[in-house]
Amino acid sequence: MGRVLLYSLTIIIGLWFSATSCGGLLPDDIAEWPVNFGCWAIFLYIFKHTNRKERIEMLTVLAFATPMELFFSEVWKIYEYQRGLMPLFVPVGHYFLFDLGRKIAKKMKESMTFPILVPLIPFVLYGFWNGSDTSAIILLVLVLFFIRYGPQPRLYASMVWAALFMEILGTNLGNWTWANEVPWTGLTAWNPPLLVGAFYCFGDLLVNLTVSSLEKQNLS
Repeated sequence: MGRVLLYSLTIIIGLWFSATSCGGLLPDDIAEWPVNFGCWAIFLYIFKHTNRKERIEMLTVLAFATPMELFFSEVWKIYEYQRGLMPLFVPVGHYFLFDLGRKIAKKMKESMTFPILVPLIPFVLYGFWNGSDTSAIILLVLVLFFIRYGPQPRLYASMVWAALFMEILGTNLGNWTWANEVPWTGLTAWNPPLLVGAFYCFGDLLVNLTVSSLEKQNLS
């Protein structure tokens, strides 16, 4: 429960602090830096005091999250950060969300991995019907694929909701903004996309497979 609370408070307070410049108390051009230092301090503290397997997971998340974030925001341009370039707290924030989703998933029954997505389906259909989020159906199919064939289905199901709540917070505060017209695709999306968790599921799947492969190599 300790880490769940730590991650939740770090994400909520960190996004608010950065987006609002601590309620207007700091100059906008330095508002991200206390959040950068704070998030990295927490990350490094956990890294120092945990086991070897989790350290590999933490580094693997950074290795995937950093280039993916830069690709999505700077090349594909499906979203844009408040101050331009990706904040330094974002890659470690991905680990916080990954571990948060994992801890939530442990409380979830395997039989709930598909039913937990049912409340989203009417919104997916609505977004497709009125043309405001035509990408949601594709992202839903991806999520269902990850849950069906990925090694940690409960994690992917929990990440759909954890990512959505974080994205709603971040977009409402103005930390980043998703493009309504998805470049290169002809699709549309809400801000944030309803099934934005598909991107997180994909990243988590890569982490799962990479760490599992590394473990097998060490055992052989």
